[in-house]
Amino acid sequence: MKKLALVLLLLSCFNSCKSSKEVVTKKPEPLIHTEIEIEESNPTIEKDIIAEPETPSKVNYSKTDVIINYAKQFDGVNYKYGGTTKNGMDCSGLVSTVFKSEGILLPRSSKDMAAIGNRVDVKDVEKGDLLFFATKRNSREINHVGLVTNVRPGFVEFIHSTVNAGVIYSNLAERYWHFAFIQARRIL
Repeated sequence: MKKLALVLLLLSCFNSCKSSKEVVTKKPEPLIHTEIEIEESNPTIEKDIIAEPETPSKVNYSKTDVIINYAKQFDGVNYKYGGTTKNGMDCSGLVSTVFKSEGILLPRSSKDMAAIGNRVDVKDVEKGDLLFFATKRNSREINHVGLVTNVRPGFVEFIHSTVNAGVIYSNLAERYWHFAFIQARRIL
């Protein structure tokens, strides 16, 4: 009898630990300016004011930062020839998609992109610039593009889409990219 009562007690405990399927989430009520009444018995207490929490000031991001932040959302997306979505994208699809998000229409191929904007010396590259590469063996024809996301002395990071790894970050100082580099261009 005691064993049966113990088993029933344990079952009821486990049963009560189940989560319900129906979850109700309430949006917290915003705090509003309210004056709290003063008790007449203690006239020395001053009125307290409850105020809304301070909101951080809006940061004005540059068009370059907006484009780079949008590009970062595609990090890890698989490669897909001709792709321009999170279901898959190629290098020029990534670049044209993120610039289009800010109303800047670019050609769809990396070779055609390399003909617009202003050429920039590699030592003067800035965030938002485009890097162009020739990745085919024994060819100097542009067939790859990346978007510069970070620059500091001796370090140029860019986001791009590769056949093997999809959308990734690379460093221009990496041997492969250093030797495949053709030119940098500024669109913004």
